[in-house]
Amino acid sequence: MRKLDKTLVLVGMMGAGKTSVGRRLANGLGVPFRDADAEIEQAAGCSINEIFERFGEPEFRAGERKVIARLLSEPPHVLATGGGAFIDTETRARVKERAVSIWLRARLDLLMERVLRKDNRPLLRNTDSRSTLERLLHEREPIYAQADIIVESDDGPHDAVVKRILAALDARNKIAHGAETKP
Repeated sequence: MRKLDKTLVLVGMMGAGKTSVGRRLANGLGVPFRDADAEIEQAAGCSINEIFERFGEPEFRAGERKVIARLLSEPPHVLATGGGAFIDTETRARVKERAVSIWLRARLDLLMERVLRKDNRPLLRNTDSRSTLERLLHEREPIYAQADIIVESDDGPHDAVVKRILAALDARNKIAHGAETKP
């Protein structure tokens, strides 16, 4: 069993599979799984859609920043973030300092297929979902690319994505440990 020294933070677009993959990854590592969106809803006492409707996106992002900061102060675990969390400069800096970030990168068509399964995406409400998602993906990809690890999230089984994450973590650890032992 691998020992987790830092929290693993899954970042990426809505529909990339952060929650589904995160649960499986945490289970495989024997560590807790936390979902930032669920934690935000619990703290606020209402759904993310309601937070967006009542208070707007800026207030949601402020609460998200606080919740993620709290979660990153806990012992190592797997954390799934909302699609916009890593875009926030303060949150991204905190993740870089205290965790290992993993971008679950997915194609636009797959993201569309997944997000249209549920009606719980406030940024896609009352818009042309495809053009909005395409715009967000274009804006966010350069920032997601700053993640420590990039793993493809495809339409195969989530367990295959977990295996790719574990292989990337192993490779990263070998590089880090190899660098420490060199003169």
